[in-house]
Amino acid sequence: MLKVAVLGGSGYTGCELLRLLLAHPEVQVTAITSERSAGMYVSDVFHSIRNTDLKFEAMDVKKLAKKADLFFLCLPHKASQETVAFLYNSGKKVIDLSADFRLKSAMVYHEWYNTKHMFAPLLKKAVYGLPELNRNKIRKADIVANPGCYPTSAILALAPIVGSAMADSSSIIIDSKSGTSGAGRGPAQPFMFCEVNDSVKAYSVTVHRHTPEIEQELGTLAKKDVKLIFTPHLIPMDRGILTTAYIRLKKKTNISALRKIYDDFYADEPFVRVMKDGVYPSTKGVRGSNHCDLSIFLDSRADKGQMLIIVSAIDNLLKGSSGQAVHNMNIMYGFQENSGLTLAPHFP
Repeated sequence: MLKVAVLGGSGYTGCELLRLLLAHPEVQVTAITSERSAGMYVSDVFHSIRNTDLKFEAMDVKKLAKKADLFFLCLPHKASQETVAFLYNSGKKVIDLSADFRLKSAMVYHEWYNTKHMFAPLLKKAVYGLPELNRNKIRKADIVANPGCYPTSAILALAPIVGSAMADSSSIIIDSKSGTSGAGRGPAQPFMFCEVNDSVKAYSVTVHRHTPEIEQELGTLAKKDVKLIFTPHLIPMDRGILTTAYIRLKKKTNISALRKIYDDFYADEPFVRVMKDGVYPSTKGVRGSNHCDLSIFLDSRADKGQMLIIVSAIDNLLKGSSGQAVHNMNIMYGFQENSGLTLAPHFP
């Protein structure tokens, strides 16, 4: 059994991660930390989890390093840097669910997160943990940077086409809508019930921190720098992300040819489902699962060439976070990729 620990486990992602790991046939959870809940049983903090006698403990990295071989970090952005570095130097493997190791440039990280990266050399060793793109690198990785939820939905929508000669990578527009769990479990006025109920609003327009992450990965696929427009929205539901991505085509084509590109690209992927023509992905269609549902549409009426429109749906706490982290673990350790993740979406 692989011994794993969850650091910073009292939030929504920590809860989902623990739920998945406790049911995983190849894993033993040996520790879980929380500063505010230290000393409390997990079942007293998360009433939905009753199949463990684990207690939350305070963060003592030197002590914790002796308890596990793989560490999942659910710490806030800026807080993971030192812990990742210590565990890596102690010969441990890490899957970091924060943004601290997703960006390859320390300068870009400083620009968007307003803090210096103290361990810039480790950025080159970290692998961006989107299995559909980086499976072979993940297998050999010691540090996996688990992608953000918005980037997961956006990158999967555009990955098959952005590197194609027919795509204009300078024309990308991404519109995403997320449930409130994406903001975390901490109390904050913008996410209180009376603030979000019966309301939809855009936020962080042109300045959302996931923008450079999306640009970095799409730029790698396009083999050139990519600048795009990304606008996130908050919607009044617990979980889920619906993304609509737009990219202009330089060569005239048809929906059948585009469908073949998408079908071929994701043919062997266990968690990406390309929907039939005319079927619209929905957050409820993937809720509680590690799936990403995609549909493509072609607008041929545009004045400056055809526009490809891709709609994607994910559960932000699973495919956009904890489920993807478990998928990365399965790849790193040679487990079946869907091990612990054979979750059908729950409907309604």
